[in-house]
Amino acid sequence: MSISPQPRTATARFVATHSVLTLDARHPYVAKSLIDAQDMHRTVMSGFQGWVDDGSPDARAQMGVLSTWALDLKAAALVLVVQAKIAADWGHVPKAALRDVPHLITVDRTFGAGETVGFRSVINPAYSKHRTGPDGKPVRGQRVAHTKPDGVRKWCGLHFGDGHTPGRVGASAAPDAISVRMLPTVSSPAPHKGLKIARAELRGSLTITDPAAFVTALSEGIGHARAYSCGLVLTR
Repeated sequence: MSISPQPRTATARFVATHSVLTLDARHPYVAKSLIDAQDMHRTVMSGFQGWVDDGSPDARAQMGVLSTWALDLKAAALVLVVQAKIAADWGHVPKAALRDVPHLITVDRTFGAGETVGFRSVINPAYSKHRTGPDGKPVRGQRVAHTKPDGVRKWCGLHFGDGHTPGRVGASAAPDAISVRMLPTVSSPAPHKGLKIARAELRGSLTITDPAAFVTALSEGIGHARAYSCGLVLTR
């Protein structure tokens, strides 16, 4: 007897916590995170101590931790947004490094098929470059990153479709309708020498085609480098 595939749900509910931290970019605690991507990762993860075993290789994924940040050089302010499945504790952050008390938000929202939402995301626009071995057979592709807006829009087409055909994230948008801004690459010195993360900021609107898949994308992030403040999708 054949089993029919499960129909797509008309709605899906997204629940998470958001922490918004406004930090003094001149403070050494913050300044180190701005010049070392691995240190920024440690800063983000430090809000969730004790939830999983120390040294767990998938701690970030278990807790659903995603983040994004924006720097205002003129105001010397870093705004860090952290999403997780569990509540964060930022009591260890030096008071002198904080411009304001961390703002904690519970996000509880239901998304429906056909709904249009505005979004912002900083992504790592990486893709696998096809390669062939000495015998002419395909081998594992090398991961490279798009470095220009046109290339990033190709990445968007894969994830968000073309406005008619849905992409991977359960939502659709025409790539040329998404605003693309290339951001500086972030890196890390020793012991993570060679770590370089290309980044681009996306802004635009998405039409939800598969609410359950869209909520998964919101919960788990999109693309690569999610441990390094890429892939969090913020909606409004």
